[in-house]
This record gives sequence, structure tokens and C-alpha cells, in this order.
Amino acid sequence: MVATHGAVASVVVTPSYAALVRRTVELASSGRRPGSPVIDVRVVELRLDLSAAGLADGSDNVDKIPPGLWINYFRALPLLREPIERHLRATGAPYPTCVVGDFCLPWTQELAAGLGVPRVCFFSMCAFCVLCQHNVDRYNSFDGVVGDGEAVVVPGLGDHKRFEVTKAQAPGFFPISDWGDYGDAVERELATADGILTNTFMEMEPEFVAGYAATMGKKVWTIGQVSLYHHHTMSLAARGKMAAIDSDDKEPNSVIYVSFGSIAHTDPKQLIELGLGLEASGHPFIWMVKNAEFYGNTAREFLHELEARVAGRGMVIKGWAPQVLILSHAAVGGFVTHCGWNSILEAVAAGLPVVTWPHFSDQFWNQKISDESMSQWANR
Repeated sequence: MVATHGAVASVVVTPSYAALVRRTVELASSGRRPGSPVIDVRVVELRLDLSAAGLADGSDNVDKIPPGLWINYFRALPLLREPIERHLRATGAPYPTCVVGDFCLPWTQELAAGLGVPRVCFFSMCAFCVLCQHNVDRYNSFDGVVGDGEAVVVPGLGDHKRFEVTKAQAPGFFPISDWGDYGDAVERELATADGILTNTFMEMEPEFVAGYAATMGKKVWTIGQVSLYHHHTMSLAARGKMAAIDSDDKEPNSVIYVSFGSIAHTDPKQLIELGLGLEASGHPFIWMVKNAEFYGNTAREFLHELEARVAGRGMVIKGWAPQVLILSHAAVGGFVTHCGWNSILEAVAAGLPVVTWPHFSDQFWNQKISDESMSQWANR
């Protein structure tokens, strides 16, 4: 996105991510409109010392790491700071003018300081989510609350906005029980950032963008929807070739799409119950099941048998699915989602109603704002 405005962008990734990023860059470059600026995106591939973090070879991608070991991965990432700085200094012109670092990478503040340039913090989440979580933590909303299921009112949103949340739904992005003091480091460096980018758009949540900017005392830029930025270019068409999905023979708004994203992992018992429910519904469906090979024999056999029983009406995709293409198809009329923020934005862009099943982290916040937005739009 930055590169389309004429800037030179360097994307630093580990080897597991490099091929994916290069493919995206190539598609964006080949699909640019005539007369638009040449896209100069440089993929910087750096290896991570996985053994120092107690991780196996090839575990340089969070999708390949059990959640219990994510902290090991994130504690290893600061080892990339010095190699990144050496690379940027050695590359020469143009010298970097800004570091954009994900909020969960506090060490990028030190990187920016070493280079003598500003650091802008990037949130892939919505402003509502980060504002509410900040206020819950800032006002110690769960002090004295017994149990994880007791709801409290989110403070600091004004009298006209009332949202309730439980500790189970909002344990913080980095619970001390799992992450130790990592969350404190994130907050310290966030406070010193020179600005904030959020993957949202102003029309979706203007009051929460303004509220977070006021709370943090920083400029907040809305740059969403990031995942849809190149949806008019070749990238979308090329991605569509990766899965054989034919819904052209289905009636408009007749197909339900089910996906819980790339990280959430459904319990095997829930997976089977969900499959039985889709079968019993009698409606056409497309169901994306991530990492089907990781499930036990019972679940895998169930999926195989289900595919045979619903052939012609339902489709089970095991692995990646071209979600934007699916959601934008005229035959698709609804989306069962885990409430990942990209999924919510893509559903909004497609004008689809959603059935929400949040699993963890920001997904419970996203459920609340999607319910709020759907209610407002329905009343217009």
C-alpha cells in the first residue's frame, strides 16, 4: 500500500513467509493500473535462530507452532533487530525514513531509535478493540471480580455507548499466565511510538478511532481494509485459481460459507457437531477446515464420509480458501465466522450477514462491534 504512493518499502520476513510475500508482491506489481507508480517492494529474508528459542527447525511461522510455544517465538524475534539494522545500513540509498512495526513487536522501537527514524505502530485490529482493551486494563475493570464469567461495563466510552465484557472474553492480548512480562514491554513501547496505524476505515467506527487517538495522545491513521487493497488487480483472480470452487449453479444468496480463519483450531468434537449441523440444514455450504491433517482419525474419517454424503450440495475445503472470492460470489448469502478482523471487514465489504463464533483474543471485541454495526445499518 505504501509502495503504491511511490515510496520504497522493505518487508522483513523469515524464510517460511518469504515465498508468500514475494508472490503477493509479484501479483500486485503485475496487476497495477497503467500510469500508476512502479511498485518498489523489497522482500528481506532473514533467518531466525530457532534453537535459541527452544523451537524446532522450520518453526519460523506461527502457523507451525502450538499456541503454548508462541511466547518462545516472540521472544526470539528480537534477535532479528541487529541483522535488520545492518541490512538497511548496508543497502545504502534510499536510507529508511520510518519503521512500521506490529504492536506485538516492541523491539522495533529500539530498531527505529538505532536508525534515527520514527516508529509507527501497526494494529491489524479495529480501533474499538484496542480502545476497549486499553480501558479495561487502564481502569483495572476486573479487580474484585470473582470468576471469568462475570460481566463488567467497559469504562471510558461515554454515556451513549455501553458494552459489557467478561474476563474470559478480554484477558488481555498477552495474559501474564502465558506471556509473563511481555505485555508490559509492548505497552511501554507503544507509549513511545510516533503514531498508530489501524486496519480499519473511518466510516466503520469514527467515534472509536477518535477515542483511541485522544486516549493515546497520538495521531491514528486508518488504512483499512488492508486485505482488500488489491482486490481489483490480478492478485484476486490468480488466488481464485488455487481452489476449484463452482457455485455458479446455485441460487443467489443460497450458500452459507463457514471458516474460522488461519489460526483458530476447532475442537474435534465441535468440528463433528458443526459438520452434522451443516448436513442437517439442507442448505448448500462451503466449509473451510484448517489443518485437517492434524485432527485424529475419527474427525478425519468423519470429514471424508461427510463429503460423500453432501456431494453436490456441500463442499469441504481442507486448507487455504480464496475467501474474498467466495464472499463476493452472488450465490453466497451468509458467513459463519470466528470474528477475525479481516473476516469481519471482508464480510462488511461483501454486504453479508454473519453468524459469529469468536474463539480468542480480539475476536470477542470484533463480535461486539459487528453486532453494533449490523444493528445500526439495519435501522437505517
